[in-house]
Amino acid sequence: MRDQQNRDIRVSQGGIYSCRGTRGNPVYYTDISDVVTIEKTISNKVVVKQQPNWPQIFRGETITLTCEVQEGGETTEWEYEWRGPSTPTQWTHNNDVTFRVSESSSGDYMCKSRRRDDSYSSTEWSEAFTLSGSNKPRATLTAGTTIIPVGGSVTLTCSVQSSDGWKYEWFRRTQTTSEVQIRDQENRDIRVSQGGIYSCRGTRGNPVYYTDKSDDVTIEITFSNKVVVKQQPNWPQIFRGETITLTCEVQEGGETTEWEYEWRGPRTPTQWTHNNDVTFVVSESSSGDYMCKSRRRDDSYSSTEWSEAFTLSVSTDQPKAQITSHMRDIPVGGSVTLNCSVNASSSSSGWKYYWYRDEKSSEALTTQDAVFHSNGQISVSQEGLYRCRGGRGNSVYYTEDSQSVRIDKKAAPEPESSSFLTPLIVGLVCGVLLILLLLLLLCRFKQSKDSFFVRTRSTNQSSAMNHMIKDEGQHSRHASTVQGDACVYESIKDHDDTQNDDSVLYAQVSQDRAKTKKDNDDSLLYTQVYHNKAKPKRHKGKPAPAAADETVYSEVKSQTALD
Repeated sequence: MRDQQNRDIRVSQGGIYSCRGTRGNPVYYTDISDVVTIEKTISNKVVVKQQPNWPQIFRGETITLTCEVQEGGETTEWEYEWRGPSTPTQWTHNNDVTFRVSESSSGDYMCKSRRRDDSYSSTEWSEAFTLSGSNKPRATLTAGTTIIPVGGSVTLTCSVQSSDGWKYEWFRRTQTTSEVQIRDQENRDIRVSQGGIYSCRGTRGNPVYYTDKSDDVTIEITFSNKVVVKQQPNWPQIFRGETITLTCEVQEGGETTEWEYEWRGPRTPTQWTHNNDVTFVVSESSSGDYMCKSRRRDDSYSSTEWSEAFTLSVSTDQPKAQITSHMRDIPVGGSVTLNCSVNASSSSSGWKYYWYRDEKSSEALTTQDAVFHSNGQISVSQEGLYRCRGGRGNSVYYTEDSQSVRIDKKAAPEPESSSFLTPLIVGLVCGVLLILLLLLLLCRFKQSKDSFFVRTRSTNQSSAMNHMIKDEGQHSRHASTVQGDACVYESIKDHDDTQNDDSVLYAQVSQDRAKTKKDNDDSLLYTQVYHNKAKPKRHKGKPAPAAADETVYSEVKSQTALD
């Protein structure tokens, strides 16, 4: 450089500088120094940019980093230099670098530029651009519901978490067909009306970058067939230790279909099976709700709705049998009836009963040992200690044994020779008493009907009547000694009955012997005489006399009194 012999100089141009020393005359020259490159900084600002400019980059994706110079209006041809894990270290005419992101790609990237006609005038380094490569993502498939209602459809959504720029590919398969891509479906959401196994994945970039496929989602079509869970045996009360079978029944619409079944419940399989029933021994853990649904064997993705819940409630206490009997002694030549029942809820049913005699016996009684009736009754004619228990089900579940009941035979009574005469004598006595009572009642009835008064037609007949009554009284006295009280009836003709009419006087003589024997001296007979003129006589020129009823009272002494 001319005019620059000083030890120190100041330069404003970029370039490669060197120096040497001189002295003396003639001039002596040292060797030239090592060169020093001086570059001039240009004021243009430089920025590193990413394409595509997604906020999250995944390992395996291909990206491009570009070094952009913000020019001041003039058009300049530039060359570029990079600093970063995956960039060239020499100047290049290309302002971008493209590479596939890997774990080693992560880091800070910077660049600067210079004019191509001035290699020693360059920009400052750009601000660092940090690249972070994430692991390959997996798409997520969600469904509002996995059951397509009859005649309807469901919406499926595919997404890639915390990233942009994705398109989506959809796939469907079945258990019998291979996976195929659903064409013309690149959207995030799709609607489907077919049953099957669906999956999706995301795509973006050029060359295309694929995410991992989503998890499978099974979509099922709902049939209208109704499904019901039924219990066999259908006892309303189930005890711990009993064996039951739950059956899933499909109410078909007339067609015959081969079905397979799925269960939900504490003691049921969770996978599809060809068996429509499950059999298990009931325990405390068996209590709960049981449901099932079914699907056609030839269409694994078309199924019925879940059945209504069937609630199984398990009784943990073992029931006990109870024995009852109205008699404990077997009559001679007879038997005693024993009853066995299960001391459980009134809803407990289905029991059979097993009978045993003697405490040490484990063999149940047979028809040779007793007469078996329905409803847990037997008739036994042998004495012994009896007990029973209930049992039900194919794998027989037994109750606890009942308490024991002792049945004894009743001793036969000793024969009595006169035993057959006693009822005969009693019968005869009662018959005689009954006849006497009837006679006494008949006599009393007559006495009450007829009074102890005698009616007579006139007073001039009293002597005759008295005579007749006296005779009758004597006769009555004689008769009363035999019978006690007697009634004597006598016909008495009227003395004036010259015309042989039918006028009759009726006399009744009653002797009352009801008094004590001490009153024999004052015994009286009272007579009542009735006079009846059948055809009264008429005298010429005179009217017929009016019938006159006259009553004559006579006191008649009995024969005993006269004596």
